[in-house]
Amino acid sequence: MKHIAIILARGGSKRLPRKNILDFHGKPLLAWTIEAALQSGQYEHILVSTDDPEIAEIARSFGAEVPFLRDSAADDIAPSSEATLAALRQAEQHWGEQFDAVSQLMANCPLRDADDITAAVQNFINQGAESQICSFRFGWMNPWWAAKLDEQGRPDYLFPEARVARSQDLPPLYCPSGAIWVARGPVLKSVKSFYVPNHIFHSLSWMSAMDIDDAEDLEMAKVCFLIKKNQALASSIT
Repeated sequence: MKHIAIILARGGSKRLPRKNILDFHGKPLLAWTIEAALQSGQYEHILVSTDDPEIAEIARSFGAEVPFLRDSAADDIAPSSEATLAALRQAEQHWGEQFDAVSQLMANCPLRDADDITAAVQNFINQGAESQICSFRFGWMNPWWAAKLDEQGRPDYLFPEARVARSQDLPPLYCPSGAIWVARGPVLKSVKSFYVPNHIFHSLSWMSAMDIDDAEDLEMAKVCFLIKKNQALASSIT
């Protein structure tokens, strides 16, 4: 199966300017995704899709392929699936081949590692899925108790029947993450979205699944990186 990884890394981030090349524990944020994809050994090509020459050069220095700049879907309105489809079209024209599977890896998910990618891709293959979206299980932020507030602060519960239930009596809920999305190439091009009618979820730990969108996310991810590093060290010792 010809499988391409497409790492989205445009240059015009608004909430966190130049987000994709900000320093994250000694490397540009983007580098962690490139290295995880390379170490996983799952891909024929690891393509960074960017509209920015500086990001392109940094991506190449860490081992990614950037044979062209993104020619569309580079603004802050275009959904990620549209940007991935644009990159896939350019890639297939450039290399003169069709890809059986496409992984969309967001550059703002530096805590997802090679093992996470390998497990996600293998689950996609084993399940015979057409599309798979990574997710994480909600933990202490229990969404069953979520509420909207009016101007006076009065709550309108989204799940009123769960308001008085104990958390341990409620079924787990899952949230999508941009860490690793996988789809069959022909299906993605036909539906133009990873949200095909029969897509499946594949769960990561909440730390591996973390997306960085603003400064607060960045600081939290830096702390979680150290936690994961310490956990790995402790595991290797035992």
